[in-house]
Amino acid sequence: MSATSIHENPPVTPRQRHSTEERREETIEAVIDLASERGPDGITTQAIAMRIGVTHGALFRHFPDKLSIWRAVFEWLGSRLGRIADMATAAGGSPLIVLERLFHAQVDFVAQHPGVPRILFHELQRPAGSPLQALARNIVGGYRERVKLLIARAKAAGELPHELDEDAAAVLFIGMIQGLVVQSTLFSGALDMRETARRVFPLLLDGYRGAKPS
Repeated sequence: MSATSIHENPPVTPRQRHSTEERREETIEAVIDLASERGPDGITTQAIAMRIGVTHGALFRHFPDKLSIWRAVFEWLGSRLGRIADMATAAGGSPLIVLERLFHAQVDFVAQHPGVPRILFHELQRPAGSPLQALARNIVGGYRERVKLLIARAKAAGELPHELDEDAAAVLFIGMIQGLVVQSTLFSGALDMRETARRVFPLLLDGYRGAKPS
């Protein structure tokens, strides 16, 4: 075979194909990214397909409809938040050390994925009974229970006052992170969430330790 014929007929490189699981993961990431740029209501399936570089029809080879895409997103959120809590606990230390580690890990997560709180807040503000609201409530409720458990352990270890209201303390923990998210949104570029979190967490502990008997 001559050199000329080799150049005239170059080998064809097979197009890389993604598995269903890989494409689903790409779709979820695309939704999270798009949510950081626009409201969740403004995320169309066409926009998702364009973000991951597939046709509109190809997107629905992996998801039967738009609702199933959003269900996958919420399942991913629940799984990821659970993993963050598991890793914070597995690293060891006293209950308060774990609580602080979890606080900063959560702040770091939402700083990396600003679309996440937008998705959760948007769904939680919908009228009761929306298809995804139960998933959103379960995610937030499950996370709050894990925080409550750490607070209870800190009380049992003598690190926090026995009279501290665990429910209120967990709400305050989550609310402080939500407040950082709001502040970061209002003052985009002017507020470093991670740095601010390092400064406000000691204030949160001061509030816990200042608990008074009811």
